[in-house]
Amino acid sequence: MHALRIVVSVSLIAAASAANATVDNMSLPEPIRVPDGHVQKFWAVGIGEVTYACREKSDQAGSYAWTFVAPAATLVDASKKDVGKYYGGPTWESKDGSKVSGKQVAVSPATPGNLPLQLVKANQATGNGVMADLTYIQRLNTVGGIPPSQNCDRGNIGQEMKVSYQADYVFYAPR
Repeated sequence: MHALRIVVSVSLIAAASAANATVDNMSLPEPIRVPDGHVQKFWAVGIGEVTYACREKSDQAGSYAWTFVAPAATLVDASKKDVGKYYGGPTWESKDGSKVSGKQVAVSPATPGNLPLQLVKANQATGNGVMADLTYIQRLNTVGGIPPSQNCDRGNIGQEMKVSYQADYVFYAPR
């Protein structure tokens, strides 16, 4: 079935986070705190979209839901300079050619209407740039990105929708 692509916009805050600020892990929800022995290496703001598809629930025949497909975002620094990209995997790729993927360790609810906060354990990076030697990545200060509120049923199964989002990504390395 041909997928209809619809873009849903949400108001995004300008990259207002102090992208050079240090995260106070003790002020964050416990599940997404970075363990002791790791220090913040850098911070970037991801501005992009999350794609969802209307699909039948695997555990409930005849029931449908918007299902996560993939994220896609541009990573910018405090001066709003494009420094890389973020995409499914999850994977973060720097303009210097280095990249890292990882596995989600934990999530914690964000404010209503926004993607949850997240902690990812980094895999070994490729390349010798800024992504080298990373251990953890946090997703903080999320805006938007949740599944569409539009109806998902048999009539629009296979339809895809892109939902705008923004998040701060904080990268950590061993101390």
